[in-house]
Amino acid sequence: LDPSLEMWDLSSPLISLWINRFYIYMGFAFGISLWICVQIVIKKQGFATILAEAVTSLDLPVAIIDLKEYDPDDHLVEEEEEPGENTSEEEFGTEDHQGLNSVVDVEDLGKIMDRVKKEKKEKEQQEEKTSLFRSTGKNEDGERRAMITPALREALTKQGRGGCYKHTFYGIESHRCMETTPSLACANKCVFCWRHHTNPVGTEWRWKMDQPEVILKEAMENHQNMIKQFKGVPGVQAERFEEGMTVKHCALSLVGEPIMYPEINRFLKLLHHCKISSFLVTNAQFPMEIRNLKPVTQLYVSVDASTKDSLKKIDRPLFKDFWQRFLDSLKALAAKQQRTVYRLTLVKAWNVDELQAYAQLVSLGNPDFIEVKGVTYCGESSASSLTMANVPWHEEVVRFVRELVELIPDYEISCEHEHSNCLLIAHKK
Repeated sequence: LDPSLEMWDLSSPLISLWINRFYIYMGFAFGISLWICVQIVIKKQGFATILAEAVTSLDLPVAIIDLKEYDPDDHLVEEEEEPGENTSEEEFGTEDHQGLNSVVDVEDLGKIMDRVKKEKKEKEQQEEKTSLFRSTGKNEDGERRAMITPALREALTKQGRGGCYKHTFYGIESHRCMETTPSLACANKCVFCWRHHTNPVGTEWRWKMDQPEVILKEAMENHQNMIKQFKGVPGVQAERFEEGMTVKHCALSLVGEPIMYPEINRFLKLLHHCKISSFLVTNAQFPMEIRNLKPVTQLYVSVDASTKDSLKKIDRPLFKDFWQRFLDSLKALAAKQQRTVYRLTLVKAWNVDELQAYAQLVSLGNPDFIEVKGVTYCGESSASSLTMANVPWHEEVVRFVRELVELIPDYEISCEHEHSNCLLIAHKK
């Protein structure tokens, strides 16, 4: 052997790598190809997971399954047990509305998702077009639910501390009181609106209208369904449960402006025909409607402020002549030959320092009663800057009432409901 070659092989391993470089290149290429394949598989799994989460978040009537683990034979029994249901779906072309265990091709998901969104939008539009009457709320799933209050629970067990202020002030029993409204619409956008301005607004009625008979019938049914939820609840008295099934009073103050409803007088007539007393609250922006309103058991006017500037700030009315309408409404109230009430809502730092102006407004409307309550904070809203700092303490409400009574000698403090942060002032006549 050539000694130079032997020395070359031992001292230069790089030459060996150079000679076998093609095999090394092939190894690197195989490794890179394998890595790419692994990444592709991982990304595909990630896409499937993301798609499954997106479908689940849309509440589509489908189940996410792994086709590798799916055996069609396992589902033959279910299909054989319910042949009629499957046949019915095929006959009416409703295969799109599949059950929770249905298998959906990925290619069809786009169409299904678009259809679900379209149906949801159409449903929302239909709800807006339907009557503005509501005596129930909706839960997170969009289902109607009764608006059960602690006062109602208290009334079904015992009427005492914790009951509604209307029982303390006027003897109204909560379990026999139906709170509703024929109109969700309002001409104001009050900062303390508990609806957070989700209800429609306008200066005139321009929505589809349900007939008074329909509204009353559904309102009474909703009230009864709400009472039924207490059946069998520990502490609920059987006698009060039975009483609650018969409505004796209706508070038209749930939300909106009831007096905007075009058939409000017919609705009130139906209530009274059913021997149901009526409380109606108006936001003092429709003086003509107040004049034309048939007698109710008790007519309220919301006096949320006593000056033009503070009323604009708190009620945020839509009418440009809101202040004149407000004053005319109070004058119209004074001319009513029935029991009338001012309802003052105190918003700390906004309207609690206007005692003299309030006294002047009292002389303008000459109400039989004046309810004074602290504003209720209903949570943060992008449509309002109201915070808990604007809620007066009960002691502050009491002080306000005492100072106001000193300015209106024909009135005196009648009673107090601390739980509702509310006091009642009554005329001495």
